[in-house]
Amino acid sequence: MDVLTNKKVIWVGGKGGVGKTTVSSSLALLAANRGKKVLLVSTDPAHSLSDAFARHIGNHITRMAPNLDALEIDPDDEVEQHLAQVTSQLKRFTRPEMFSEIERQMRLTRQSPGAQEAALLERIAKTIQLAQQEYDLVIFDTAPTGHTLRLLSLPEAMAAWTQGLLRANEKSEKLGAVMEHLTPKSGRDVTNPFDDPTQHATAGMDPRNKAIAETLLTRQRLLQRTREILLDKSQTAMLFVLTPEKLPILETSRAVDALLQEHLPLAGLVVNRILPDDADGEFLAQRRVQEQKHLAEIDQRFKKLSLFKLQLQPTDIEGITGLSAMADRLANSGI
Repeated sequence: MDVLTNKKVIWVGGKGGVGKTTVSSSLALLAANRGKKVLLVSTDPAHSLSDAFARHIGNHITRMAPNLDALEIDPDDEVEQHLAQVTSQLKRFTRPEMFSEIERQMRLTRQSPGAQEAALLERIAKTIQLAQQEYDLVIFDTAPTGHTLRLLSLPEAMAAWTQGLLRANEKSEKLGAVMEHLTPKSGRDVTNPFDDPTQHATAGMDPRNKAIAETLLTRQRLLQRTREILLDKSQTAMLFVLTPEKLPILETSRAVDALLQEHLPLAGLVVNRILPDDADGEFLAQRRVQEQKHLAEIDQRFKKLSLFKLQLQPTDIEGITGLSAMADRLANSGI
């Protein structure tokens, strides 16, 4: 198996409350200790990276330890910045009498389903681009499973993003032709939407429409590069965290199926908080009997995947000291 910390991008996901943030933070420290320059990024609206490290991080890259920076992306702030940028760009290419309509459309967009995911996706794409230039590895501590899977549905997200902007400009036939060329649901191969003899898609446009189209093409290419990186198992790994309990097993099973269907590279599962063998007492003895059944189910259900098993600790894991000890346990589990 490839060494996980040698990847360029790692996504850590799983059901809420199973220890994703602790695992992703410890994994980041492990990679940093192995000499990698690491950026740890939280995309979960309910950020807990700051809690794990016992110090504030926020929406700015912050140095946490030698070789390790961290960032908590604010989804609401991303939506506002994303829409402000789109509004500004549209106004550059639109007559002043259309400004009120553009602002109305942007207000509606702010409340529309998927607005936060679209803004987050663009920020993630830019973060990966930054990390490719300045870091060896970027680790994403992601939101609970359903949110993450929606975010990783890149073809649909790309189509929605493109079509949303297209609607603001649909009166332009030539721009519409470019968007038809870009939009996956039009039948174009989503793995390579630029694989088309029309290499110069904006050729022949007037300056106004050409500027709009070039803006959309630039964003589309950014997302396309992101998609290529996320699908490349030599660069990217998805790691899911679960506990030996019924609901996390069922949710992880659905997530694994969805990831495999999208051909995303799943590196394995971290089975967290297993009762230690020396935990005593009648209550824990009963829990252990049930846990053994769940562990057997995990071994059987996910037998084609690598499993990294971690024991439950007697105290909360926080701060550099606690996370470093957890990093050692991750290394001992085989990561």
